[in-house]
Amino acid sequence: MSKLFKENKSGWETIDESKKKEIFKFADDYMDFLNKSKTEREIISSAETLARENGFKSLNEYSELHPGDKVYYVNRAKNIYLAVIGKNDIEDGINIIGAHADSPRLDLKPSPLFQKGDLTYFNTHYYGGIKKYQWTTIPLAIHGVIVKENGEKITVSIGENDNDPVFVITDLLPHLAKDQMQKKLTEAIEGEKLDLVIGNIPSNKCDENDNPKELNSLDLNSQENKLNLKVKDDNIEQKKCTEKIKENIMKILNEKYDITEEDFESSELEIVPAFKARTAGLDRSMVAAYGQDDKSCVYSSLRAMLSIENPERTAVCLFSDKEEIGSMGNTGMQSHVFDTFIAELLNKLRVNRPNLLDEVFCNSRMLSADVDAAMDPLYAEVSDITNAGFISHGVSVNKYTGARGKYDSSDANAEYVAYVRKIFNENNVKYQFSELGKVDQGGGGTIAYILANKGVDVIDCGIPVLSMHSPYELTSKFDIYSAFEAYKAFFNN
Repeated sequence: MSKLFKENKSGWETIDESKKKEIFKFADDYMDFLNKSKTEREIISSAETLARENGFKSLNEYSELHPGDKVYYVNRAKNIYLAVIGKNDIEDGINIIGAHADSPRLDLKPSPLFQKGDLTYFNTHYYGGIKKYQWTTIPLAIHGVIVKENGEKITVSIGENDNDPVFVITDLLPHLAKDQMQKKLTEAIEGEKLDLVIGNIPSNKCDENDNPKELNSLDLNSQENKLNLKVKDDNIEQKKCTEKIKENIMKILNEKYDITEEDFESSELEIVPAFKARTAGLDRSMVAAYGQDDKSCVYSSLRAMLSIENPERTAVCLFSDKEEIGSMGNTGMQSHVFDTFIAELLNKLRVNRPNLLDEVFCNSRMLSADVDAAMDPLYAEVSDITNAGFISHGVSVNKYTGARGKYDSSDANAEYVAYVRKIFNENNVKYQFSELGKVDQGGGGTIAYILANKGVDVIDCGIPVLSMHSPYELTSKFDIYSAFEAYKAFFNN
């Protein structure tokens, strides 16, 4: 409970050895999930597999819905909405938990492949809020899809298996970085230099024996032929000969995936850390992994959803996309696809009528499952200690997020905050109230305001994270399990 903070007591002090083993087992399953699901597409695929294993069926498989039915809908492979139909009339509202499946990363540009000197690179564009210097000199993997002009979709994952190559973004050695080290952290590494080294073996396409026959037959003493040869060299052969490494890379990709360079234009290839999710700490109390914002909340809310049987109120769990860049687009939370999903539930329950969707939302309650910035004792100056989330003190509840004067925030009303407190206290959920740093220090946002704009009562409730938005974030196993218990209690209320 929130009194843990007041008593300066770690959550680990409140449990016995049996509970500790339960928490550790949950964390092992969570790390396995993370290692299989680094991108939003992989998260949605894993969630759909687990849902079907637990009795959920696609919305299209139902012609009519009844209490107890378990249903889901996948939107463009990047969203999933799951529901367990409750006993109560759905017009009285639903219980919603929403997390986001995307995480900060690097994306390949539409024309990514280029050679410079004796190296060939992939050109990237960073996605979401990152510290650019953290992405240099670490092992990176490539995940995603390439869709060919004929519609064939090729799944790519390179860098995760022990036999796979990994990729690296270079940085200057300290001996030559005098000027670089005088710059601000935000300027030391430029976004346009976050280029992935992918190879340096040249092809033999421009060897002497491969020269076009017409060149071999030219009279090299002829001034006209000299000019023709120079033009040909400059426009064609010279270009090819200076891109021999790029050509070799393209040959490898063509042999493995049967793609051309143009196929990159219709691809979604993401660069993510090749690190595995691992147990951290000599006491094995923490999880170190990429993408725990917001995959820690995805997994704990998914597990809560899968545990629900015959709830009183219809329970809905959703995983959105594009949260890290504003929730825009037809897979972001600002689209109307979620509204369409709920409207279709109303249709298949045979209760739909004009304005009922708005009524359902106005009677609904939500936990916006997004992570919180844990107070880091080494950087305590950025936090208000009396309003900070502490690692291993349970799930964090944020009445509001936003920046400075609460801009871009959903500020939960007091009545709803009291309602959530009551649920957590009655179910012995370990939780704490917190803010995202000091008032003028910065801030951030979640999807909470988007659902609040529909009339839903919403509050942010997630897992405290150290080193958030870095390539390797740190969480407490205790907090991850506390989030699971919080979400389960909310669904079952």
